[in-house]
Amino acid sequence: MRILQASNIYGAGFGIPSISTCPKRHATIATGEALAKSGPIARKFSEQHSLKTGDVEKEGNSVVLEKKDFAVPRRRAMALIFSSFLLSNYELPKIACAQSVEFREYIDTFDGYSFMYPRNWIQVRGAGADIFFRDPLVLDENLSVEISSPSSSKYKSVKDLGPPQEAGKGVLRQYLTEFMSTRLGVRRESSVLSTSSRVADDGKLYYEVEVNIKSYANNNELAVMPQDRVARLEWDRRYLSVLGVENNCLYELRIQTPEKVFVQEESDIRAIMDSFRVNKIAA
Repeated sequence: MRILQASNIYGAGFGIPSISTCPKRHATIATGEALAKSGPIARKFSEQHSLKTGDVEKEGNSVVLEKKDFAVPRRRAMALIFSSFLLSNYELPKIACAQSVEFREYIDTFDGYSFMYPRNWIQVRGAGADIFFRDPLVLDENLSVEISSPSSSKYKSVKDLGPPQEAGKGVLRQYLTEFMSTRLGVRRESSVLSTSSRVADDGKLYYEVEVNIKSYANNNELAVMPQDRVARLEWDRRYLSVLGVENNCLYELRIQTPEKVFVQEESDIRAIMDSFRVNKIAA
């Protein structure tokens, strides 16, 4: 018996931050060996029938459960159909979340940076950033790289931004500026969650900043009475930035993810952040 489960799709719009960028040249992608994180998957099918480790396979982005020695009496067929329906709607999404995540490496030799990204993410062109990838299923989850223009300011080190705490405030101000709305009844709540610095294996100093932004909007912004204008939560997102300096430019890796998704994918997001490197451009 084969049961295929499609992943849940979270449909939502997403903001695309942008700052002034260097003159854009065509980027090149060098694909390295895919990195995989593996983990055991085990799930109980019912009290009478259980799936062994060998029964779980992966085909693309779907989880396939194989059970060859599975005989069902005719009078229990309806019960099996019902239990299969429950499994496909409630159990398989949990199994899908436990699948291993594979990464690819993106290397831009022209602009001088590299990072790892999930293998199933797709590149979006014309998004305003130097490079932009997004999750094809969770549309509110994406990453991008922004590069400052050396004609406007020349950076020697990420320390030119001040200590990490000051850099965090600047990152938050930039996001709030980009997310300004002319709609009536829109309110933003924001905070800097954490700031830190680290020296990577390339010997360069990087800043890491995490902020949270919530957007609220009135359900009826044109209502006359205040009690008729009820604010509701539109979205709740976490924005993570990695800042580095090279080639007199400030590089920023930006990751956007819904807060509820971040809780599930934190280790993968941290891996992307740790992989970001800025490189000297060959003369």
